[in-house]
Amino acid sequence: MSEACIGAEQSRAIASTTLLMLSLAVGAFGIGTGEFAIMGLLPDIATGLGVSLPAAGHLISAYALGVVIGAPAIALLAARLSRRTLLLALMAGFAGGNLASAVAPGILSLAAVRFLSGLPHGAYFGVAALVAASVAPPGGRTQAIGRVMLGLTVATLVGTPLVAWLGQIFGWRALFVLVGAVGALAVGLLWLTLPEHRPEPGASAFRELRALRRPQVLLTLLFGSVGFGGMFAVFSYIAATATEVAGLPASFVPVILAIFGTGMIAGNLIGAKLADRALMATIAGLTAFNIVVLVVFAMTAASAVMLCLCVFFIGFGVAMAPAVQTRLMDVAGDAQTLAATSMHAAFNIANAAGAWLGGLAIAAGFGFASTGWVGAGLGAIGLAVFAVSWALDRRG
Repeated sequence: MSEACIGAEQSRAIASTTLLMLSLAVGAFGIGTGEFAIMGLLPDIATGLGVSLPAAGHLISAYALGVVIGAPAIALLAARLSRRTLLLALMAGFAGGNLASAVAPGILSLAAVRFLSGLPHGAYFGVAALVAASVAPPGGRTQAIGRVMLGLTVATLVGTPLVAWLGQIFGWRALFVLVGAVGALAVGLLWLTLPEHRPEPGASAFRELRALRRPQVLLTLLFGSVGFGGMFAVFSYIAATATEVAGLPASFVPVILAIFGTGMIAGNLIGAKLADRALMATIAGLTAFNIVVLVVFAMTAASAVMLCLCVFFIGFGVAMAPAVQTRLMDVAGDAQTLAATSMHAAFNIANAAGAWLGGLAIAAGFGFASTGWVGAGLGAIGLAVFAVSWALDRRG
């Protein structure tokens, strides 16, 4: 084969991989927008449905619970499905769930539909990470996963504030219509770009379940369940914190969300490169960094400038997610699907726990800024769990 033919073949392969990454990232963009935009519109939803703000916060927990249950359940039930078929089904379910959320008449029905909408979330991200890692060059797995996650981070920069702004104009139900439309677009793109895939020989629910017998898998999932909770404790109530504590106008909330997204993008790009060089040190360093930022947030939230600065750095620290995903894939052995999807179940346990504990602190009268102390405490517990995991690695 001539050099020209080889070059053309390589160019086609690169273009195909790029389009595949873009398609996976569009799906991540839709999921990220749906997950985070509701936090910025939580006061509007509470008013529209005639419930309290903490009660509306249960919608976040309902979605997170759907992720927690759906991620491992779908991984087990679909162990013998091809990744192409599974990803298409998951994104179609996500799109349909959000369109149904737009017409839910009350808080209970909306919570039920949000639960159903969350079922495909974790499984999508887990399987998408496996697909991205499978086409990555040597030494570039975390960066490939980070490119998929870039859709999530761009959602916080562009999708979340845009939808929050449109929700303030057209009503909060517009949020779910727009997210459902993005999900439908992702289905089309994935249909065109996902390669055919055959499940590995011997794939079964039993083989996937064996991952849960490994201490390092359990420790990594526990770390994810706790260590990410600090961000959700703060961010679930960031709209109210910005207006009630820092004295910012409600129209500034989309800007706060964009600042958070900018931090996530910066952290995603920098953190993924660092993780491919020193995975464990990157996770530990970012966790410690998050704790410091959350303490500063709790102490300075009344300052609009410091609030914005802390929101940026909280977003920066959350971008360790690709590194934790890679860590879990490293310790999972041949049970990759369950491990990869369970990472996002753990992430949304953190979502539910963070929002719940933050709400408890607010309801107890400690104020919206107290969510920073709640978050720092969760981060400290997560760091302790990770220290145990790292120590076992070094001993082994």
